[in-house]
Amino acid sequence: MEHHRPGVGSLPQPVSEFTISDQEFRLFQDLVKAHTGIALTEHKRNLVCSRLSKRLRGLGLTSFQRYYDYLNAEAGEAELENFVNAITTNKTDFYRENWHFKFLEQEIVPALKARVARGGERRIRIWSAGCSSGEEPYTIAITLREAIESLLAWDIRILASDIDTEVLARAAQAIYPEERVAEIPRPLLERHFRQGTGAQAGLVQVTREVRNLVTFRRINLLEEPWPIRTVFDCIFCRNVIIYFDKPTQHRLMQRFATYLKDDGHLFLGHSESLYGISDQFAFLHHTIYRKHGGQELLPLRTAEATT
Repeated sequence: MEHHRPGVGSLPQPVSEFTISDQEFRLFQDLVKAHTGIALTEHKRNLVCSRLSKRLRGLGLTSFQRYYDYLNAEAGEAELENFVNAITTNKTDFYRENWHFKFLEQEIVPALKARVARGGERRIRIWSAGCSSGEEPYTIAITLREAIESLLAWDIRILASDIDTEVLARAAQAIYPEERVAEIPRPLLERHFRQGTGAQAGLVQVTREVRNLVTFRRINLLEEPWPIRTVFDCIFCRNVIIYFDKPTQHRLMQRFATYLKDDGHLFLGHSESLYGISDQFAFLHHTIYRKHGGQELLPLRTAEATT
């Protein structure tokens, strides 16, 4: 296991010595929207103040206006990455919204196997868009390893992307505190994770066989064009579009549709919906959508799953 100290979890934020005015908050709202597509609402003001205060202290600046001016100056161009990393929220778990992975295992994989039986290629492409610290793409990879017996005969690639370079670096390490995997059934833990010892006690690492299925890349979903040259069987974009306004959501869904195969599936977060946003997808259930024109899949055979 590589030596690595995982990032500290969410801790109570200290009271900031800085205050942010209405005008300054509006400036940062516009800046965040321009660079990430995220629409910050008023109730995020304290979060913005807390997270950006750390950047002010690190740079020796005395006000949010000075920080904003610095970001917009040539000298502050490199700081934009730190700014985006500070603002974006990263919260995820292994097997979060587990019904999605059951659908992948019980419906999509059998359909892909049937495609092979009809002469199709043993090829699977999945995109985890907004992958955060890696739990989602690794859960996808584990699901595929469990569901496909002759895995080495398949060409499987999982693209995992995020705008936050810090969480991508942690995700690539694939090291997590034991409490992050406490809800994973022991047989899966034993097959797909390695226990840390000595200085690494209390940590686990995803096995190399699982990690080899996943490629991490920084992708801003607002970028045009995306640096992607393939079409996908599935796109997971969960708990991401909730932070965008409706026009941005609409454009994003249009672009996702062009990157999905005709029988491709889109997975959204539990509080997200395409109602009034896109007519290019057919709703199945449990925030699972199929691109229009794709083949029918039966409803999920298991009882309604829980996370």
